[in-house]
Amino acid sequence: MNEPLSIIDLILNASPVVQIVMAILILASMVSWIMIFQRGFSLASVRRDATRFESDFWSGERGLGQLYVELEEWGEAPVGIENIFSSGFKEFTRSKQEGTDPDRVMENVQRAMRVALSREEERLETHLPFLATVGSTSPYVGLFGTVWGIMNSFRGLATVNQASLAVVAPGISEALIATAIGLFAAIPAVIAYNRFSAQVEVIVNRFEAFTEEFSSILNRNIHET
Repeated sequence: MNEPLSIIDLILNASPVVQIVMAILILASMVSWIMIFQRGFSLASVRRDATRFESDFWSGERGLGQLYVELEEWGEAPVGIENIFSSGFKEFTRSKQEGTDPDRVMENVQRAMRVALSREEERLETHLPFLATVGSTSPYVGLFGTVWGIMNSFRGLATVNQASLAVVAPGISEALIATAIGLFAAIPAVIAYNRFSAQVEVIVNRFEAFTEEFSSILNRNIHET
């Protein structure tokens, strides 16, 4: 009685097309996991930095000018909510020094902060399209490998005198592995995409709220002077 082939044996004995499909799916899965960890740490860092900056901002211990100077002296380009603050305050200071009309100053400030917000949103969504693509296409790529493997198995029946399940079982088994690998690549990518998309939406809403509040503060500031 022949011993059943292991999964490794089935992969190694698969047809070249099925092996290529498996290799693509395994590579996509590996890249997805790298991006999942990278996005997870990155979004956690953005939330942590936003909480720290908002705490400093609303504490009132330092003025807006001092906060801006500290960000400029940091030596690195501000990101996240700090970038929105820096862009808005920089435009506010520049327009005010030029003697621009207060209403025009606020238009310039709001435009600068909207641009910064848009860039931060793009940065937050980095790698999400790839995860969405892997999650939506991997099952179909795996299914293609499965169909191709099963087709070859049945074509092989033409070369044997007696057809039996033992003849086609190895080919069908190796073909089904392609579908399994496709699901293995797709499921984590879909879960991560949905989770990160929800987190990005919460962070963007937080940034938008800060933008509105900061704009109101600057508006009061320029009309009181």
